[in-house]
Amino acid sequence: MRKGRRPARGFTLVELMVVVLIIGMLAAAVVLSVGITGRDRELETEGDRAFSLINYAREKAELQTREFGLFLREGEYEFLTYDPRRSVWRTVDEDDALRARKLPEGLKLRLVVEGREVVLRRPEPETRKTEEEKEREDRDRIPHVMIFSNGDLTPFELTVERDDVERSITMASNEDGQIEAQPMQEGRR
Repeated sequence: MRKGRRPARGFTLVELMVVVLIIGMLAAAVVLSVGITGRDRELETEGDRAFSLINYAREKAELQTREFGLFLREGEYEFLTYDPRRSVWRTVDEDDALRARKLPEGLKLRLVVEGREVVLRRPEPETRKTEEEKEREDRDRIPHVMIFSNGDLTPFELTVERDDVERSITMASNEDGQIEAQPMQEGRR
């Protein structure tokens, strides 16, 4: 008598496909949940950029013994320098790092200067302007945050925040005159 062996039994193709499908769905759920509630790279990038540029302008003001300022509009900011010959604040043309910046769609700025919230104006639409209109506009542009040539600056708190989600990054000057960036805040503002 021949003793028969039982044939080895494995998984069928259908069973393997069901397992792969379940693993794929779980992986997709994890990726989507991390993408929705995870890091906001765009917000972090813009917050880091603003923080670095303010520190850069401050160092430049000290090294060049020039007055700089931070001028903000709704969703935009730019650095200005004081021109003593014309007695006007003008755009920093000679340094591309300090050029006007526009925030990506969905981000906005909030500014508090010396304990009071500043209402930021909307940017004016681009139109052709006469030299007289440009000069008048330049005279009306006064920085919200002053960066003095000795390194001092106006006490401020600048927040870059997401419109639809309650996420924000805040940077503020402290009592020692240094600028501190806080980590991203989520939840109530």
